[in-house]
Amino acid sequence: MASTSSGRQTGARDRDSEGRARNARPRDGLGRPLPYGADGVARQPEGVLRTPRETVAEAQELLDAGRPFHAHEVFEDAWKAGPDEERALWRGLAQLAVGLTHAARGNITGGARLLRRGAGAVEEWAASAAGRGQPYGMDLAGLTEWARQLAQEVERTGAAVDAQVRGPRLRG
Repeated sequence: MASTSSGRQTGARDRDSEGRARNARPRDGLGRPLPYGADGVARQPEGVLRTPRETVAEAQELLDAGRPFHAHEVFEDAWKAGPDEERALWRGLAQLAVGLTHAARGNITGGARLLRRGAGAVEEWAASAAGRGQPYGMDLAGLTEWARQLAQEVERTGAAVDAQVRGPRLRG
């Protein structure tokens, strides 16, 4: 097997320290792969156990920095590790972050679709969790409204959005 100047073997899949397949290419702030050896944005560590409030705070910091792809990974950790009754909420929030990612990358159709899917999931979870108010201080009604409005806007204009400017406020 041949190797590249970076020492990476060609024809082999990138693997993490546990041997799982992982793409080791650097990524930009929206999670797009860059060429090997390019300077990229540090990846969000996967599988981190956070409290729900820590999840919301960290995701908001990433959204404020214009890094919705990375916020999606934080929500995904909560979705995979959280209690069963909250998984639909965290999955819906991850979909909102991925929808913003696609809208920022210029994928108008995919962005609008994921924003609406995430809004529906969050709204459905909120309806089934009636009486819980705003979980972890999040404004779920405001998030669903933000997502639907952004979906309409990207479809109407056909233009990519600035993720840092158009990111949501998770708490009211």
